[in-house]
Amino acid sequence: MLNNIANDIRFSRLQTGLQSKQDAQYPVTGLGNDLEMKDGESINTISILPLPADTKPRSKRQKTSKPPSAKKTKQPSSIKSHISVSTNDTPYPTVEADNVIFKPNAGPQTAFLASSEREVLYGGAAGGGKSYAMLADPLRYITHPQFSGLLLRHTTEELRELVWKSQELYPKIIPGIKWSERKFQWEVPGGGRLWMSYLDRDEDVLRYQGLSFSWIGFDELTQWATPFAWNYMRSRLRTSASDLPVYMRASTNPGNRGHAWVKKMFIDPSPPGEAFWATDIDTGDVMIYPEGHSKQGLPLFKRRFIPAKLSDNPFLTKSGDYETMLLSLPEHQRRQLLEGDWDVAEGAAFPEFKRSIHVVEPYAIPSDWTRFRACDYGYGSFTAVLWFAVAPDDSLVVYRELYVTKVLAEDLAEQVLTLEAGERIRYGVLDSSCWAKRGDTGPSIAERMILKGCRWRPSDRSAGSRIAGKNEIHRRLQIDPFTHNPRMVIFQNCTQLIADLPTLPLDKTNSEDIDTKVKNDHTYDALRYGIMTRPRSANIFDFDPSKQSRGQESFCKVFGY
Repeated sequence: MLNNIANDIRFSRLQTGLQSKQDAQYPVTGLGNDLEMKDGESINTISILPLPADTKPRSKRQKTSKPPSAKKTKQPSSIKSHISVSTNDTPYPTVEADNVIFKPNAGPQTAFLASSEREVLYGGAAGGGKSYAMLADPLRYITHPQFSGLLLRHTTEELRELVWKSQELYPKIIPGIKWSERKFQWEVPGGGRLWMSYLDRDEDVLRYQGLSFSWIGFDELTQWATPFAWNYMRSRLRTSASDLPVYMRASTNPGNRGHAWVKKMFIDPSPPGEAFWATDIDTGDVMIYPEGHSKQGLPLFKRRFIPAKLSDNPFLTKSGDYETMLLSLPEHQRRQLLEGDWDVAEGAAFPEFKRSIHVVEPYAIPSDWTRFRACDYGYGSFTAVLWFAVAPDDSLVVYRELYVTKVLAEDLAEQVLTLEAGERIRYGVLDSSCWAKRGDTGPSIAERMILKGCRWRPSDRSAGSRIAGKNEIHRRLQIDPFTHNPRMVIFQNCTQLIADLPTLPLDKTNSEDIDTKVKNDHTYDALRYGIMTRPRSANIFDFDPSKQSRGQESFCKVFGY
């Protein structure tokens, strides 16, 4: 479909496919944006148009003659007659709008169809056009002889709707394409095939063992409770054709059984719309080539999350009926399906947290703002260190985080001091259990860090301190009625805190506290320790010249706490 358009139009995502020297069997061309003319003129929109009824596959041996005028034209006339394009400044010659079969909506749907990353998730609000995008994406290379695609739903019943939509769309776009009800597969004469199937249980992956696909799509990814199916099917992604790239694509709404792992894999590692190197969802580390490999130490591949909103689909927002239905839902469902909010969950301890309000782009912290840090230490689990700044209006800014595992106290002290070099940290607060003696006569965890020059004071772990800390976080998440800003914001680079805070569940037996059995409460504990130190902004009445050069104040002259 996109193998050769005389090299006059080039799709940046599909450069190898478009620059192939083979003749295209069908002059049906692409979707999305990021096209480029030979003269550098940018094209923003490409629409799929119906072909003339007499269009037939061309034999590889068949030679076609072109009139002299056609040879001098930069853009082949046959292509012009089947592509609807528009530029930023002047309209390119187009066919009548009535002939357009599918045109991606401007914004996220177009961005999804133009993505070049290995794995892309198109997710968010209901009604954003995700299903049509999933059907349109494999059409890029379906006419390639070696294309083999697989589009999955969780059950066969859920698959039916995709089949019906494809039966309305595909025959109008690709002449001769045939649907096999027995195989549940689309087949292009002389081209590729697209299998539409299901994957209900983890054991169902064995149905695809030994098979290879160049394109794999999961519709409604959060219906899979674990990442097992997604990870296994990645092993089926391969091709021997140099001009046929491999992709995994998914679409979904927030919520459902797989909400947590999908959020960790696609939403938490990077801001929406930005490509990022694929990370391990358990450790958060970038996945790299192993030692001894020719690409040792290099990252494996990139992922990207493209958010969808109902407002992106003008066909559903025009009447407003669908929006009315979504507005009538309970709050957590409304935020998920109408706003596409991934930070809300049933029974969440902090439902007031919103990325759009509490997460901000990093900026330079003024040198006269009070700064301090807080830490929840763990060796076998995770250590979380957060750095805070107090604004003149006494609001808090969490501007840095350190989240590591299996790091000794001395090594952690060095990492902390390196990160905050050049800053004046007024004090640090550490889990008070780090001062406990653990059956030996040597220094405690806290004392070992203090001996390295990384000073701390014990956190408040008195009776009722957990509930008091949780209540203070609620207060900090509120909007101040005078400044109309939240009393606490978090820099976008604090990805682990941003991921953990909205997903912490309430304790089922004590609604005043979070569930203490959760594993991802380390950043929460560090946050709680920090805000319970009652931080204040510096003001002129606190100025004491005799203390300005002493740095962090301490009670103990030996250990610094």
